[in-house]
Amino acid sequence: MKPIFRRYLTVTKPGIIMGNLISVAGGFLLASRGEIDILLMTATLLGLSLVVASGCAINNCIDRDIDAKMQRTRTRVTVTGEMSAKAAFWHGIVLGVAGFSLLVAYTNPTAVFFAALGYVVYVGLYSLYMKRNSVYGTLVGSLSGAVPPVVGYCAVSAQFDTAAAILLVMFSLWQMPHSYAIAIFRFKDYEAANIPVLPVAEGIGKAKHHIVLYIAVFALVTLLLPISGYTGLGFMAVACTTSFWWLLMALRGYRSDIDVNGWARQVFGFSILNITVLSIAMAVDYHDTATSLFAIAL
Repeated sequence: MKPIFRRYLTVTKPGIIMGNLISVAGGFLLASRGEIDILLMTATLLGLSLVVASGCAINNCIDRDIDAKMQRTRTRVTVTGEMSAKAAFWHGIVLGVAGFSLLVAYTNPTAVFFAALGYVVYVGLYSLYMKRNSVYGTLVGSLSGAVPPVVGYCAVSAQFDTAAAILLVMFSLWQMPHSYAIAIFRFKDYEAANIPVLPVAEGIGKAKHHIVLYIAVFALVTLLLPISGYTGLGFMAVACTTSFWWLLMALRGYRSDIDVNGWARQVFGFSILNITVLSIAMAVDYHDTATSLFAIAL
């Protein structure tokens, strides 16, 4: 039996929380442009982390039947019985109330709206229905995964402007090849749980096409940040390098002698490195929109 604290921690999926923290900070620092409100940043990071933790805890309650069929998830505390579904649910509720309370108290309605939107999409639309019933579940779920940097940005800007829209689209696109790669090297798990992700529902070949397409579009969308003047040439150089390398890696999947599982793990692993590096780059290479590349060209 895991100690109580560890049980209550693991049910919130700490790895997902940490990944989201980086993107939240990236969005926050991009909007701050060097003028950082430490209290606001702390409240935003903590508040959204609690909201994400709440969603993950409740997701574990919802998914415990399909989690039991998957090798990767069958040791989760809600599956093994180390933590009851009721305990996990109320743990999630408490975390959610605490997280949203922080965001309401310290941020603004725009940031709170997007936090709530991501929460409803993930817990309600995705976990309760789309994940189990539609090949488009990944697409719907990508919206919730793209919300954290937008919340970070809007916590500072208090508005959904062009940069926030770019972040939303950019992070949504990133989710797709990231998730399809997981579904390929965890193919048997998803098949056993009868989850209609694209590789299972329509074949790995089609999933490869989608991975390449989404990475290509993602690469183009990331360039909108420097083109619109929100980041500088440093970010552009990083974005071009990492996205091009990711695309080349994805294209290797068409080789006849490729180890598909090994290839998918590489695509997945680099996706995490890519989005982490881009989040850091946009945090440190913020730019004045008055000096966009278009303005410089003119």
